[in-house]
Amino acid sequence: MAPTFGWSWDFRQSGRRLAVAAALAGFGAMALGPSVLPVAASQGGAPTTVIVRETPGAGTTAETLVSELGGRVGRHIGILHGFVATVPSNDVARLAAAPGVIEVTRDAPLHLDSTGYDPTVDVSSLYNTAATVGAGAYWNKGYTGAGIDVALIDSGVAPVNGLTTPGKVVNGPDLSFDSQNPSLMYLDAYGHGTHMAGIIAGRDDAVVPGSAYAKDTTDFVGIAPDARIVNVKVADAGGAVDVSQVIAAIDWIVQHRTDNGLNIRVINLSFGTDSTQPYVLDPLAYAAEVAWKSGIVVVAAVGNDGANSLGVADPANDPYVIAVGAADTQGTVNAADDTVATFSSAGNGVRNPDLVAPGVHIAGLRDPGSTIDQQYGATATVGSRFFRGSGTSQSTAIVSGAAALVLQQHPSYTPDEVKQLLMSTALNLRAPANHATEGRGELNLNHALGTSVGTYQQHYVPATGLGSLEQARGSLHVTAANGVVLAGEQDIMGSAFNSAAMAALEAAGQSWSGGTWNGQTWSGQSWSGQSWSGQSWSGQRWSGRAWSGQSWSGQSWSGQSWSGQSWSGQSWSGQSWSGQSWSGQSWSGQSWSGQSWSTADWS
Repeated sequence: MAPTFGWSWDFRQSGRRLAVAAALAGFGAMALGPSVLPVAASQGGAPTTVIVRETPGAGTTAETLVSELGGRVGRHIGILHGFVATVPSNDVARLAAAPGVIEVTRDAPLHLDSTGYDPTVDVSSLYNTAATVGAGAYWNKGYTGAGIDVALIDSGVAPVNGLTTPGKVVNGPDLSFDSQNPSLMYLDAYGHGTHMAGIIAGRDDAVVPGSAYAKDTTDFVGIAPDARIVNVKVADAGGAVDVSQVIAAIDWIVQHRTDNGLNIRVINLSFGTDSTQPYVLDPLAYAAEVAWKSGIVVVAAVGNDGANSLGVADPANDPYVIAVGAADTQGTVNAADDTVATFSSAGNGVRNPDLVAPGVHIAGLRDPGSTIDQQYGATATVGSRFFRGSGTSQSTAIVSGAAALVLQQHPSYTPDEVKQLLMSTALNLRAPANHATEGRGELNLNHALGTSVGTYQQHYVPATGLGSLEQARGSLHVTAANGVVLAGEQDIMGSAFNSAAMAALEAAGQSWSGGTWNGQTWSGQSWSGQSWSGQSWSGQRWSGRAWSGQSWSGQSWSGQSWSGQSWSGQSWSGQSWSGQSWSGQSWSGQSWSGQSWSTADWS
């Protein structure tokens, strides 16, 4: 398994199924092919094509009525428990009132317009995903993540609706290769971070904070809609990132978690490597464990290598953090039929996933014109605002949002206690439970809301961080524009990485000194007038360090292929920063650089 953000863009809901979902939203669908046969006009009016949704297990009552009305039954649509039919227009109301019929919607030309998207009929919308995991129970009690900051270590955040309300996103450092271009700093040219941010804490601009989120079927609302995202960007427009950047990001969060009004209580790491180095030695796992023991809940993806994995990804392999796998909801909101997603990495019997959360076909915020959007938007886009993805990345983001809800309810809980609550109230997906794939089961906030845990502390062999940075990378490396591979005990600046010295600094909370980490100044921009530890972030740039993604031959960001397409064989080495200039332009023809993220508004 390659270092990965643990997901894939989802093509399974494209084509006909997307069209059907559109029709059920009330704004029409494309015709579903020649299986829908025309019928002659009758006393019931001119023939019209409709989509009929039935109660599961209702039998053939509705189909029989269609025939009695002189109509024809067309294609059955299993995911929606329904079928397409042509019936006399005057008899549509009679069909809708038939026993076992949930809804009858007229067919019409398809218009993928976000204003018509109805999340109630999309089983993988955030509306229904939140219902599956029980987030509404927390919302109805007033727990919405307010006052909790979730640090997102990812590819940045784009200012799309759902993430643009004042104070919703606060920028931390941009440690990515994009950071040297002002038009890309902090922003998400890749598309992954925006998707994660929306799942965790998205909230449309039109939504009144603290309103009845569970009843809002119009607006996009994430799992913890009143939490704040702290954007710590590490991945560039091609998704390329080195382990040293992720370690530096974790270290920065630990040191600055309460600065200037921040209250970082959760770190989302939809990222992992296939390192086989023991967690007790691994520098990445050690950084995550230091954050955990500093009072921050670290939520990490287990990876997407399925049952054939060699174990959960690094740093999810550290037993202190929350290791999250993916659940497949089987196209229903009822968790009773959920299973572990086939791509979700299994544990090795010693370190397994702690729990799972929905991670299949999740419809999150789209980043228009981003790398992923350009490559797969034609088939993964839902309406104009949303994009489907599957993987343990999405599952991790859901659990990060859940942790924010729990911490608002129980602000004194330690990370160990948050983990114990979520695990002890999870729903077993099978009997007997397969702990190697599902851990303690699927996230169940309905149970967590009314459950308290006493003082609880985990006891595992503590990590030391004394191992190899190179081994922490696993099989994937970034490559400089001149073809030189970043390998060995050095960070992306070419500075020697002394794991023992770094571990000592991390333990003391001193690995960052102003804007300097491991002897180098990592940012080309000051922090909107803010100065950390008496020093400005301005300083050395990364000229000559144009790293890009190494060829991913045989590897995948998600471990999955969708509709016959896979990341396997895609090479990002040709998309080095120096070879692809964004200077003077922004992706998708529109400029995000003028958008204010309230970077200086820390209070």
